[in-house]
Amino acid sequence: MKQEMMSRLRVAEGGRIVIPAAVRERLGMEVGADLVLTVEDDRATIMNARAARRRAQERVRRYISPDVSLSEELMAERKKEARRE
Repeated sequence: MKQEMMSRLRVAEGGRIVIPAAVRERLGMEVGADLVLTVEDDRATIMNARAARRRAQERVRRYISPDVSLSEELMAERKKEARRE
């Protein structure tokens, strides 16, 4: 079940915003955490980098067979290109 949380933020000098403690806790954001900001049309989404990476991997998995290793394919292509040079 999707749980929504909404917070009102104010942009401070220098474009800074403060993410409320309840939101940081819910998303597992700690001081120094890497975040990803995505802007789509008139909507901005902030995710912790780990969640963004996991989400991207899930999207890619829909199109790639589980027995295929993209990193191995890339390394094989690079070796093939190196031999041609």
